[in-house]
Amino acid sequence: METLNQETKDRIDSIIKTDKVVLFMKGNKNFPQCGFSDTVVKVLNFHNVEFADYDILANPDLRSGLKIYSEWATFPQLYINQEFVGGCDIVMEMHNNGELKALLA
Repeated sequence: METLNQETKDRIDSIIKTDKVVLFMKGNKNFPQCGFSDTVVKVLNFHNVEFADYDILANPDLRSGLKIYSEWATFPQLYINQEFVGGCDIVMEMHNNGELKALLA
């Protein structure tokens, strides 16, 4: 099993503490590089929420580190208030049932 080096862990900790809503995605919010990332960007834009975006394709260390950090193998990965929320399916489910709106409030 891979382990997370301290430098990468500290970087992720710092990123998710800096902004209330953080999306680790393929591409960026202006040019998503996969359909799942695009869907989550559209959901966040629907809620008119400011969010920080990090392109994991441009940073392989961050990409591999996040898989260990979150114990979640796929992207995008959404964090709200320093807590891992989930990927596209979970975000869509929470959007559809109202939980995401409450979490973003």
